[in-house]
Amino acid sequence: MELLKLKVLLELHGFLLLNVLILCRATESVPSVNWVVEETWYTRLCRKQKILTVNGLFPGPALYMQKGDTLKVNVENQGKYIISIHWHGVKQPRNPWSDGPAYITRCPIKPGANFSCEIILSSEEGTLWWNAHSDWSRATVHGPIIIYPQRGTNYPFPKPLAEVPIALVPYLYAIYEVEYQAYLAFAIFVLIAWAYIYIASWHKGDVMEMINRTLRSAGDPRQQMLSPSMDNQDTYMIIPNKGTFRMAVDHGRTYLLRLINSIMNDEMFFMVSNHNLTIVGIEGAYVKPIKTSYIMITPGQTMDVLIKADQPPDQYYMAARAYAGVVFGNTTTTAILQYSGNYTAPSKLLLPNLPNFTDIDSATNFTQRFRALASKDHPIDVPRSIDTQLLITISMNDFPC
Repeated sequence: MELLKLKVLLELHGFLLLNVLILCRATESVPSVNWVVEETWYTRLCRKQKILTVNGLFPGPALYMQKGDTLKVNVENQGKYIISIHWHGVKQPRNPWSDGPAYITRCPIKPGANFSCEIILSSEEGTLWWNAHSDWSRATVHGPIIIYPQRGTNYPFPKPLAEVPIALVPYLYAIYEVEYQAYLAFAIFVLIAWAYIYIASWHKGDVMEMINRTLRSAGDPRQQMLSPSMDNQDTYMIIPNKGTFRMAVDHGRTYLLRLINSIMNDEMFFMVSNHNLTIVGIEGAYVKPIKTSYIMITPGQTMDVLIKADQPPDQYYMAARAYAGVVFGNTTTTAILQYSGNYTAPSKLLLPNLPNFTDIDSATNFTQRFRALASKDHPIDVPRSIDTQLLITISMNDFPC
């Protein structure tokens, strides 16, 4: 009898202790940020128009986190469309209701409403991005997620130039014409020498109206963008009024580029004249280093790329253009890699020899080279035998949103 009482007492104490631990965990302070989705006037490529933004920024706010962190994002929708925010590449273990695809993991946020999203990082490390996941609002509602190594650890590659104050720089808006303009958006952070590089779109017209036209006609959205009534018919190469961005580098130094393709539909080739690139990460995970002269990056994809300033001091073009047999223009968007020091600037820069926009061999050869890092600190556990059969069903949400 005494043993039974002791057993019950121990179980009761264990239950109470478990509840205390759960309560302490629940009341831990989770950092949070506040976002407001709103329409904002922007002028890009000589055209002023209202676009949907977060906190009035285009691209939107950058999130800086460390591996394993948790962050709460309070989103208030003051726009005229429903909105949902997706954390691209974040696994969100046991937290699908914050993942973001509208009508799939949760209802979108209605105009005038708000929703608190929780970003729970697990194994992600490197560069990811967040974006709207409701129709084509993603065209302007997006931003980077920079995930540093966990405290006490470091990059699995030689650290780039450290502790060098590099000023925040303006965006580059260059030319990628016809249904929209593309631009490279650069921003430099201060702690280590790296830049996150946006390859993004500047649509001439209301992107939500474009996709609505497409749905009504069951046609190619790119053809809708070319409609004269949408004011997208001109194909002139427009010189941006804010000029071309110049990324300053020191000879012999190595820089980490965080590359994000936020263009709606197009894969993009990317090169830097006379410079090789080394890919060390993709989609928030490290890969075996890949040395290459060019990159092919798909819509929504992110990459971590090392570049060493090992050429004679001069100015060199960074350039990107579309891949995949597009039915409209194949122009190129550019920025300039500019070495520090005294030298005579060239009167004319040569573009890198980018693959042709229908070069399927270059695209295929590039994508076949990726392999997981699979190191001691970044292991990959791929099952080699199957011992359990799973039946997976797909259902449709009929909850009224």
